[in-house]
Amino acid sequence: MANPPPPLTLIDHPLVQHKLSLMRRRETSTTDFRQLLRETATLMAYEITRTLPLEPHDIVTPVAPTTAPMLAGEDLCLVSIMRAGDGLLQGMLDLMPSARVGHVGLYRDPVTLSAVEYYFKMPRDLDKRLVIVVDPMLATGNTAIAAVSRLKQAGAKTIKFLCLLTVPEGLSAFHDAHPDVPVFAAGYDEKLNEKGYIVPGIGDAGDRLFGTV
Repeated sequence: MANPPPPLTLIDHPLVQHKLSLMRRRETSTTDFRQLLRETATLMAYEITRTLPLEPHDIVTPVAPTTAPMLAGEDLCLVSIMRAGDGLLQGMLDLMPSARVGHVGLYRDPVTLSAVEYYFKMPRDLDKRLVIVVDPMLATGNTAIAAVSRLKQAGAKTIKFLCLLTVPEGLSAFHDAHPDVPVFAAGYDEKLNEKGYIVPGIGDAGDRLFGTV
């Protein structure tokens, strides 16, 4: 694993790294991969929401009244880049069940590697929400760049991007296009191969998640 540059927050918690290593293994079954991805997303959600604001609330415990910190009411929107992003989405929702959910349907053209949109559905008032975009891979960066650009066109102002893995090429391209969007990842891998796959990577996350290898 290379040393990540400043635009990337590497989530290096031992549990995250252990589960990522299990997902990397070729022999990991679809069932196990799906569960590991969901668990890892929940763990990563702790880090990406670390700066959510808190405010004091008066409550009553079984023993006495007190003032306790609670979320300050910032509305959240989780956006899955279909289809592989849905594997991370479920783990995020386990921790943030009241979050609104949006979907962006994009596929990567096998020849040009550019992103082609086929679906876009978002909740209202994106400009008033923290938008967390999830996709397991930030590889060439083309899909992530297109998704975030589309979200900005729809009014989103505060955006974070969460992925399992990224590489220098994809991270650099993404940061050049969206320097205002922080990236959170569990792994920072070596490079892309000639087909645009992350090396060593985990293979095609969507295929492994849905058993369509």
